[in-house]
Amino acid sequence: MPHAWSSLGRHRDLLAMLVARNLKVRYKNSALGFFWTLLGPLFLILVYAAFLGIMRFEIDLRVLVSGILVWQFLAMCAGDALQAISGNANLVKKAAFPRGILVLSMALANLLNFLLSLLVLAVYLAIAGTTLGAFGWLPLAIVSQFALCLGLGLALAAANVYFRDTEHIMGTVLMAWFFLTPIIYAAALVTDRFAARPWIGRLYFLNPMAGLVSAYRRFFLGATDVEPVAILLSCAVAWLVLAAGVAIFHRAEPRFAEVL
Repeated sequence: MPHAWSSLGRHRDLLAMLVARNLKVRYKNSALGFFWTLLGPLFLILVYAAFLGIMRFEIDLRVLVSGILVWQFLAMCAGDALQAISGNANLVKKAAFPRGILVLSMALANLLNFLLSLLVLAVYLAIAGTTLGAFGWLPLAIVSQFALCLGLGLALAAANVYFRDTEHIMGTVLMAWFFLTPIIYAAALVTDRFAARPWIGRLYFLNPMAGLVSAYRRFFLGATDVEPVAILLSCAVAWLVLAAGVAIFHRAEPRFAEVL
């Protein structure tokens, strides 16, 4: 790993300050402030419950809400990453400043928000009487999704310095990615179509979010419709995205100050 990344441990105080700054900026001028981190998921559950009840769609609210909360973590990281470098030119132009810490602090701030939203989800599922699955799937899913979000964030942050159209392109990519991921449906709807040739169905899990969403549902909902090997394949892809993101960022970093 590049020296700049290996030295991040010496900047723990700076990292904590940047994470706090990112959280404060999100809730700036808000009367309830950080409390919205808990209210947001709660309102999301209530709105979808009312919508599904009125429209009488045959969609399991637990499946829908769990998928959307997981997706929001990725979408928020992708959106924030676009300005992580280009929006902090004054810091980036300082030669001794570790640029990667800007992306890392963004991902950590979103992780904190996400963990609190999972707490709200857990309370809702407990009230609904949902039986949990094996606990090991939860830390695997969280750590692997954080790796995916950080890797994607590093790549997007670097790309947006050189190609400002990245922001507009990513909006379209995220929309397509959303529908290719089992957010509003169960992954089994895809894999069951290839039951006779399961290796084709497994290719679907090269989309890392497909397996990660399934891993969360395996814990929170006790869902076993996706085989463990498919989930592990998605987790492996997530870590490959992190490795690729670090490499892309390291390659692009030397000219950040010049371009900005």
